[in-house]
Amino acid sequence: MLKRVRRRAAKAPPIAGRFAIVASEYNARYVDGMLRAAREELKRAGATEIQVVRVPGAFEIPVVAGALARQHPGWDAVICLGVIMQGQTSHAQHVGEAVTLALSQIAVQSGVPMIHEVLVFTSEEQAPVRCLSRDFNRGAEAAQTAWRMARVMGEVRSAEDEIPF
Repeated sequence: MLKRVRRRAAKAPPIAGRFAIVASEYNARYVDGMLRAAREELKRAGATEIQVVRVPGAFEIPVVAGALARQHPGWDAVICLGVIMQGQTSHAQHVGEAVTLALSQIAVQSGVPMIHEVLVFTSEEQAPVRCLSRDFNRGAEAAQTAWRMARVMGEVRSAEDEIPF
């Protein structure tokens, strides 16, 4: 079931976070739609910095996301945007699985949230609704997840600082 992206005000004050977006150039029409929505959502939430890095395709996203996760000062979250279209072979599925595994490993090892919106579509008809529409745009949803995770990680780090050893 396709879930609408909720456009609501944040319950807490605006964030003052730093966010990176790694976006594939392949299937640019759809990725650009998610990128626009993600940037708009982050700006609306009060992000102080948004850096966009373009890469040739979805498979190249994790290497750049990992490099961003190692930068200091750190990013509050890295949003990864890509579109993979299923063809007549299993290549799209393999790329999607490899990206998913790599991004989850980077997140756990670095402590920087990797927001995964590298979408694998079985048909091109699925892409416009999820990438170009206002109601179901996964770029906006990725940005909302990024700022929510920035808050959560901030709370976790604050709690770590308060634990006496």
